[in-house]
Amino acid sequence: MIKALFFDLDDTLLWDKKSVATAFQKTCEAATESYDVDPGKLEEAVREEARGLYETYETYEFTKMIGINPFEGLWGTFDDETDNFQKMKEIVPAYRRDAWTRGLSRLGIEDAELGSELAELFVEERKKSPFVYEETFRVLDELKKEYQLVLITNGSPSLQNTKLEITPEIAPYFEHIIISGGFGVGKPNRTIFDHALKLCDLNPSEALMIGDNLMTDILGASYVGIPSVWINRDNNEPHKEIKPTYEIKNLEELFPILEK
Repeated sequence: MIKALFFDLDDTLLWDKKSVATAFQKTCEAATESYDVDPGKLEEAVREEARGLYETYETYEFTKMIGINPFEGLWGTFDDETDNFQKMKEIVPAYRRDAWTRGLSRLGIEDAELGSELAELFVEERKKSPFVYEETFRVLDELKKEYQLVLITNGSPSLQNTKLEITPEIAPYFEHIIISGGFGVGKPNRTIFDHALKLCDLNPSEALMIGDNLMTDILGASYVGIPSVWINRDNNEPHKEIKPTYEIKNLEELFPILEK
C-alpha cells in the first residue's frame, strides 16, 4: 500500500523549462534595443556558449553529481556551504558575463558591456518568471489529504529555495524537502532515496516516485525498489533499459494509478 509520494520539483511541479525560456526571450529582446539582432538566434548562441563554458570549470563534475545544469548557473548565486559551492559562487559572475558576451560575438556583435548588462537582466527576468503547471496545486490539494508528500530535488540549496520562495504555495504541501546540494549527492544516487524512506519510516513498496527525468528520478527509484511514475509531458522516447512502473502526461493521471 502506498503511504508516501516522492515528487521531483523542476519540470514535474514547477515548469522550469518555460521559466528559463521566458527569461531568455525577454533578455534577448532587450538586446534588440541596441542592435539589429534576431532574439531567437541570440538565445541559441548563448545557450551553446553557456553549455560549452560550463564544462570547462573545475566544478563541472560536482555540478553533474549534484544535478545543476548550465542554465541554473546563469542565474543562481550558489551562496551555500561547502568548498565546491563557494568555488561556484566565485565562478558564476564571469561565467554569466562570458556566456552572454560570447553569444553576442557569435552573431558578430563585439560588446562586452552589453554582455554584462544582459547577464544581469537574465537573472532578474528568471526570478520574475515562475511558472507552475496548471494542475499542480489541484493535484497536491487532493494528495495531501491521504499521503505523506516528500520533495526530492537536485540542485543547490540556495537556488532551489529561491524557486520555492518565488512560488511560495508549494513548500507547505511537503513534510520533508530534500535538496541534493544540502544532502551531499543527487539523484540517481540511491542514498538520497534511502534517506527519504528513512525519514518517512517506510519500505520501498510503500512509496511512489514521480518525476520527469528517466536518468535521475526513475533510475534512482529503481535502485532501491521504489515504484515510479514518469511524467512525460513532451512525448519523449522511452529508454531501452530504464523502465518506469507507470507513464503519464499530466499529474491528474496519478489518481487512477493510486486507486489501484
